[in-house]
Amino acid sequence: MTKPQIWVAAFLGMFILLFFIQKLTTPTEAMPNMTINSSPVEEQVNQDLTGAELIKQFGCLSCHGQNLEGTKMGPALADLKKHWNRDELINYLRNPNSFMDTERFVEYKKQYTKSIMPGYSNKDVKDLGKIADYLLKK
Repeated sequence: MTKPQIWVAAFLGMFILLFFIQKLTTPTEAMPNMTINSSPVEEQVNQDLTGAELIKQFGCLSCHGQNLEGTKMGPALADLKKHWNRDELINYLRNPNSFMDTERFVEYKKQYTKSIMPGYSNKDVKDLGKIADYLLKK
């Protein structure tokens, strides 16, 4: 073998060795805990949470205040039944941007310029329903 071939073989051997070491030392990605009915444990845990607990878990209190009284970041979440029914509120929570052209939200955009309501389309609709029920009773 010529010297260049020896160097190529050495680098190739080192690459293969490092590849196998990396595979052996990298923890395997664990499968999500599954229950008998094949729903992840995380979703099952959320089924037991109340609307108030889900509001805390989703981080709503950071913008709307500890008692949902409103802050400089977001409006108060009281008397929502004046403006929403359950289905509309769930749809708003899933996709707030689809409501941004309404008169009420044009005013909110002027008042709360530094914050944007996140969409929760990645959350379970049942959880959003619990949140909507809780907020409509407040």
